[in-house]
Amino acid sequence: MSRVASFEIEYLQYLGPDGRPAGEDLPAFARDRRLLVDLLKQMLRVRSFDTKAVALQRTGKLGTYASCLGHEAAHVGIGSAMQYDDVFAPSYREYGAQFMRGVKPREVLMYWGGDERGNDFSGPPHDYPWCVPIGTQCLHAAGAALAFKLRGEPRVAVACVGDGGSSKADTYAAINSAGAYTLPFVLCIINNQWAISVPRKAQTGAQTLAQKGIAGGLDCVQVDGNDVIAVRAAMDHAIARARNGHGGSVLELVTYRLSDHTTADDARRYRDDAEVKAAWEREPIARLRTWLIAEGAWSEAEEAEWKEACAAEMDAEVNAYLETKVQPVEAMFDHLYAEMPADLAAQREQALKWEGR
Repeated sequence: MSRVASFEIEYLQYLGPDGRPAGEDLPAFARDRRLLVDLLKQMLRVRSFDTKAVALQRTGKLGTYASCLGHEAAHVGIGSAMQYDDVFAPSYREYGAQFMRGVKPREVLMYWGGDERGNDFSGPPHDYPWCVPIGTQCLHAAGAALAFKLRGEPRVAVACVGDGGSSKADTYAAINSAGAYTLPFVLCIINNQWAISVPRKAQTGAQTLAQKGIAGGLDCVQVDGNDVIAVRAAMDHAIARARNGHGGSVLELVTYRLSDHTTADDARRYRDDAEVKAAWEREPIARLRTWLIAEGAWSEAEEAEWKEACAAEMDAEVNAYLETKVQPVEAMFDHLYAEMPADLAAQREQALKWEGR
């Protein structure tokens, strides 16, 4: 029997968990230590925000919140590689990428606080809002990529989905469309090992999640998602391919969810403490910090000063969120339809009467 085709998945890593080079020659951009310091600072900024957001929820000042603890390298690496004209289709925890695209922390808080004005965020107006339905954002990004190709625009659509979401039909359909039409589409599968309480090993029989793009004809690679240098390098390559008409890619960014799935979850019910403790040894900020200090490009004093600045910024963002005037009750009706249906108009009138009471 002859072989029709064969495939392989490469693994990309530059810094190991101990912060030492993993053997690969660093990419050209990593020679700019100022760029890497900026990436570290952005990761620390996101973690500062995340800590504040969880505290807000625990004190009853925020609704259910999806933490990004442990994902900082994956998200910041994605955001740092994108151009303004590109389109980003997030799921619901990629704050690091969104902050790098101009979204304000107060807008994230507004969204999780139940105020849809948070979705009218700063940054590129063509980016998609947060997407809680699992996997549908992948189709949105594929549609945007098709529009870019039809218009002849040198733009790229980037979508994020979790390891659980990679099993959804929406994700497979986006991959297939991107391959069939050679679309400028990059799918980042953020493999944090747990789809709420379902472990990675129960999600799929595939050896890697990256290989899910092979059947669609996409370029696929597995990346150490806790190594921001590797994430940025993989994104640079995938975006360049897409922008130059060579088609889409699937990047599996292997990381770990150090927090609960959301503040409505208690991961202690299904995860061993030893597993989480081991994951902390591989977390993204420590490894880049260790390497930059060894290179003489960063110091503990600089980090302490930056953390203080981040805390002050986040305090200001929290205050801005808390001081935002609540929308009137009719707002939940007024922005759904261009022409309001009669039944909804009746509900609106009833709600106004109740509010008056």
